[in-house]
Amino acid sequence: MAGEDAALLRQRLHALLESSQGQLDQPADGRLLMTPQEQDAAHPAAVLVAVVNLPEGPAILLTRRTEHLQHHAGQISFAGGRTDPADRDPVHTALREAQEEIGLDLADVRILGQLPEFFIPTGYRVTPVLAWLDLPPRLRADPDEVAEIFYLPTRLALDPAAWQLEQLERKGGVRSIWVMTFEGRRIWGATAGILMWLAQTLHQTLPRTLPRTLD
Repeated sequence: MAGEDAALLRQRLHALLESSQGQLDQPADGRLLMTPQEQDAAHPAAVLVAVVNLPEGPAILLTRRTEHLQHHAGQISFAGGRTDPADRDPVHTALREAQEEIGLDLADVRILGQLPEFFIPTGYRVTPVLAWLDLPPRLRADPDEVAEIFYLPTRLALDPAAWQLEQLERKGGVRSIWVMTFEGRRIWGATAGILMWLAQTLHQTLPRTLPRTLD
């Protein structure tokens, strides 16, 4: 059953990227809290949205940041980070950061494509790089950056009904944010926004079943 679920999900992700032809709707992200000047000045970054085919079913690879980091300390996030001048493109950034942060073997990774940029009010514009791993990878967390590596099942991560809206006070106003609690971990912010956008887009644009010709 888990294998069938993984095959179907992989087909649906491929179909989403192929059918969109670059016309995916932009997410409702941090641009609402940023001036046009702040958006123009935002630093480029990329994260690896890695779907891993675990024996119990597909899951999203996530990390919990260490508490001493200057930005996003203790938060749940994808592996990834700020673009370096030597990076060729967002895929290069996401893979380099994943290799540095969690010791990901790049030979295990199959890149599916890129999702729309996601702006963060702290001054970043993030490109989510969608990837697939056929087998659970051997990982090694960098203790300076990553406190924990864990998996969020896609049956939760990509189910819009599994997410809840909460109100967050920010810059003198109130903003609605998506939140999920999974095994005591609070997932919110850009990570939640990207996953919820992907969940909603999958459910709105594609049927739950696809023809086998998409294999």
